[in-house]
Amino acid sequence: MTAIQLVAGLGNPGAKYEQTRHNAGFWFVDAVVRQYAGQFHHENRYKSDIARCSIAGHDCRLQKPMDFMNCSGQPVASLAAFYRIARSCILVVHDDLDLPPGTVRLKQGGGHGGHNGLRDLIPKLGGNDFLRLRIGIGHPGHRDDVVGYVLKPAPRDERAAIDAAIDTALGALPDIVAGRLDKAMKELHTAT
Repeated sequence: MTAIQLVAGLGNPGAKYEQTRHNAGFWFVDAVVRQYAGQFHHENRYKSDIARCSIAGHDCRLQKPMDFMNCSGQPVASLAAFYRIARSCILVVHDDLDLPPGTVRLKQGGGHGGHNGLRDLIPKLGGNDFLRLRIGIGHPGHRDDVVGYVLKPAPRDERAAIDAAIDTALGALPDIVAGRLDKAMKELHTAT
């Protein structure tokens, strides 16, 4: 089984977007860094905040691309290329409109599902066979409302559900990183 070497959380940089639903990927990698006593620092060459942590005995890089969501592909691809990290060793963490708040799912491969971060990432990485951790944020009900919805903070109860899902995913992270995906999926998909 392939160990994960890079965990890339997707979001938008800057204080204006920090609490918005689209930043659930950032929230997750921030939680990982807190739990594993890492520290982010900015690296201009990758246009990203980067941290390193040992998770389940595996050395992992954590990344928050500091470009906007629809341009996240290049920072992730350049970091992966520099360290020769294969797509199969990358976990991309992102918000997901198709899952209710409080839900988290692990998925291998697939399309972008309308997510602009994934839409940019797939061609920049040269394929879609990377692992995804999908954090549910719910759907506004109509596709015309999506942009405004993802760029607004979640109400307190929804944010609490999203944070609980992130905690659940943190518990499964050692299995994900170690490549025990069946075990991680069973834990995540029955817990939420």
